[in-house]
Amino acid sequence: MKHLVKRVAAIHDLSGFGRASLSVIVPILSTMKVQVCALPTAVLSTHTGGFEGYNFIDLTDTMEPTIEHWKELGINFDCIYSGFLGSPKQVHIVSKCIDTFKREDNLVVVDPVMGDNGELYDTMDDEMVTNMRMLIKKADIITPNFTEVMYLLGEEAGREPDAKNIKEYLVRLAQMGPNIVIITSVPDKDKRTSVVAYDKKFNRFWKVSCEYIPAHYPGTGDSFTSVVIGSLLQGDSLPMALDRGVQFISSCIKASYGFDYKEREGVLLELVLENLKMPILMSSYELLE
Repeated sequence: MKHLVKRVAAIHDLSGFGRASLSVIVPILSTMKVQVCALPTAVLSTHTGGFEGYNFIDLTDTMEPTIEHWKELGINFDCIYSGFLGSPKQVHIVSKCIDTFKREDNLVVVDPVMGDNGELYDTMDDEMVTNMRMLIKKADIITPNFTEVMYLLGEEAGREPDAKNIKEYLVRLAQMGPNIVIITSVPDKDKRTSVVAYDKKFNRFWKVSCEYIPAHYPGTGDSFTSVVIGSLLQGDSLPMALDRGVQFISSCIKASYGFDYKEREGVLLELVLENLKMPILMSSYELLE
């Protein structure tokens, strides 16, 4: 059944302060004319990136009743998109949600949020890593950062990103189930950073590079994946979706970097959100050799 607008089931946490997870997913996808149906995994006073003493409310017990209600109402989705999960049990709930709403013509996108900078987040453990390896088998697209790639593959997580081995990592992850693997924040030459992707169906590797800016803003991964999803749902090709995602995040970081505020608050999304309505005037994607 076609909808008046595209519809996404967004399975993420909600942070009261800090631009991450549902706080950025909802405005980005809404701006891209996509309806967001939120299935919160947890409610936090702040996100976990750079804040201490945050309040964490686990919503595991509310997730299955919500899914059942959606099923009773006959709701269907153009995309099922999961991100931060609050407990290993939630992985199994998300897996059941995918089984319930998956169709041949919709997308399942899993952002395996587990860690960054070579370490797991405070709320993650080895059980979560094991369960996440199971979950990505059901995904059409996964969007890990380099740390998460290492944990998913069972490699040394603290290792410096090695661009020479990136194609191998992409293929190994694709062999675990997903059709498309997108790895974010891969160091490139000449002080640049890249997003790299592998499309298993066409056996093509893609890369989009951008200027590296020495700042770390939590939530950019959520924003990037949201733009990619919105772009694909609008009918863009994979490389175009990657390009739009990288361009938007680059504009977010550049707009934020010049201001004096704490990076842990996230990028100043409100200043650049309207950029999503602009057409792409030039493309910088390339085939990865």
